[in-house]
Amino acid sequence: MRSMISKGRKLEKFVAPMLAKETTKAFDDEEWIFEIKWDGYRAVAEINKKEVRLYSRNGLSFNEYYPVVVSALKKIKSNMVLDGEIAVLNENGLPSFQMLQHYSNFQHMPIAYYVFDVLSVDGKDLTSKPLIERKEILKTLLPKSDVIRYSDHVLEFGKDFFEIAQKKNLEGIMAKKASSLYSPGRRTNEWLKIKHHHTDEAIIVGYTEPGGGRKNFGALVLAVKEGKGYKYVGHTGTGFNEKTLKEVYNMLQPLKTDQSPFKERVKTNMPVTWVKPVYVCELKFTEKTDEGMMRHPVFLGIRKDKAAKEVSVEENKKKEVKPEDVKQSTKDKIVAAGTAKVKITNYKKIYFPDDGITKGDVIDYYNSIADYILPYLKNRPQSLKRNPNGIKDKGFYHKDAGSETPEYVKTFPFYSPSSKKTIEYIVCNNKATLLYMANLGCIEINPWHSTTQKPDNPDYFIIDIDPSDDNTFEQVIETALAYKEVFDHAGAECYCKTSGSTGLHIYVPTGKKYDYDEVKEFALLVSEYVQGLLPEFTTLERNLKKRGAHRIYLDYLQNNQGQTIASVYSLRPKPGATASTPLEWKEVKKGLDLKAFTIKTLPKRLAKKGDLFQGVLGKGIDIRKCLKNLKA
Repeated sequence: MRSMISKGRKLEKFVAPMLAKETTKAFDDEEWIFEIKWDGYRAVAEINKKEVRLYSRNGLSFNEYYPVVVSALKKIKSNMVLDGEIAVLNENGLPSFQMLQHYSNFQHMPIAYYVFDVLSVDGKDLTSKPLIERKEILKTLLPKSDVIRYSDHVLEFGKDFFEIAQKKNLEGIMAKKASSLYSPGRRTNEWLKIKHHHTDEAIIVGYTEPGGGRKNFGALVLAVKEGKGYKYVGHTGTGFNEKTLKEVYNMLQPLKTDQSPFKERVKTNMPVTWVKPVYVCELKFTEKTDEGMMRHPVFLGIRKDKAAKEVSVEENKKKEVKPEDVKQSTKDKIVAAGTAKVKITNYKKIYFPDDGITKGDVIDYYNSIADYILPYLKNRPQSLKRNPNGIKDKGFYHKDAGSETPEYVKTFPFYSPSSKKTIEYIVCNNKATLLYMANLGCIEINPWHSTTQKPDNPDYFIIDIDPSDDNTFEQVIETALAYKEVFDHAGAECYCKTSGSTGLHIYVPTGKKYDYDEVKEFALLVSEYVQGLLPEFTTLERNLKKRGAHRIYLDYLQNNQGQTIASVYSLRPKPGATASTPLEWKEVKKGLDLKAFTIKTLPKRLAKKGDLFQGVLGKGIDIRKCLKNLKA
């Protein structure tokens, strides 16, 4: 079988993967995720019904070299483009670059394609979605396979993760901003590599004569490009065995030349045979001098996936980022919550720029009103709406708790038919979990309408009075009062709260007696009554184009399993840090100002009025009696 040192065929069209810069220190930051840095070949996989194309970052085909991976990829039914790393695992289950280099000799060892990103699915481009969303999609698409493996991540705690990587003697870790978009072929500060071992690439420009009983050559002469010329960075004679000595020697013979690539004379122990600067090798070393020379370099293998022009002083500078340039945690804080201690990062980070409200202010708010909001969160799966960059960033949704949640955080596994996977939802049963969620960037808190005890039966149903930009707030109030009138006729108690945005929410307690379909049908019936009372400016039409201007949408479709809406007492990522606030019905009248209920005013209101929403978790209505009353 052909040596793995030879190059694959070059593809005419290919996707150049997104690249990372290098930094020297691990860090903690809730805006970032951290992955294992696999010691292998970066590889893009294009999968469709006709063929599978597996290739390097430079478009060199891997199909003939790693048929086991290609065969496993063919079992994936969807058309997609994946990004990952091919690695061969040694007897300890750790990636071995040398084995990967000479896979033809190590086909008895396990090979894996660790997939960490997805660029498109069935023709739909995903590169404009945040990384954390792309990874959630990816996890649902990959089949269970020993070869095709999902490359998982941890959230926030990069320092601890790097320590684990060091203990396991892994190459290092990758740090990626959770909100980063995918930029093909671009090297960016939003993806960083943090190495445990010192490794780098160099161009082979010559070899020395062997000494003693050694055959073929003594050491490789190494360089990097500098401007139009080349810079000497050292030579290595270690890391070879008889087989690799012979393979590298044979590979270099057609490239021999009389011309040295260096302007200055390079000092070596033995005479040098110069070769044309074509091949790139990877080396590990103890350190680099100020002049860029590698100390004690050890040959690891030929990088057939990299071209000599990529290995230059200029390119290396582009690849690096100083630790101080990385946005790291500032003023971390530990908050006691019962017996638990919650680590708060970026405490002074500005979340609401126009109002000067910080992440710490949000944490303090939830800490102060925890006793009021927790009854409406307890035993309820949470859909995390995260805005770690504050309200100027659109943020992202995150459902799966992940494996790195603290012990005080309880979770609830639930199979999602839509995503065809089991999602491990966070359940917010205590103050520590509430603060943990807020530390993740959850300005807004979004619980299910049902609990883990009866996930199919909600405790209440919701009407979302959703105005268009052309509606007045007086019309919103009139709509809410129309609902109150219909519910009164039905004999159904109902409760009103501000949405924290532009509308109002009406809650009707059902006490877990009905499933989602039943409460939704009743919500629709009542909404039809209300639409009949206010036909001029309300509608049940969900489609924005068909709805028309000046129409308030009577949204009864918020009542599906897993669907969420901002909790009572939840802040909203809106200017002014408004809060979703329960109202007395006598307050629902002309002159009501939604902007009066904010992070600053709500704690005082609670101290004065107490919890106005308690009845929502009460016994609940009797829908049959309500229907009889409406018919009467």
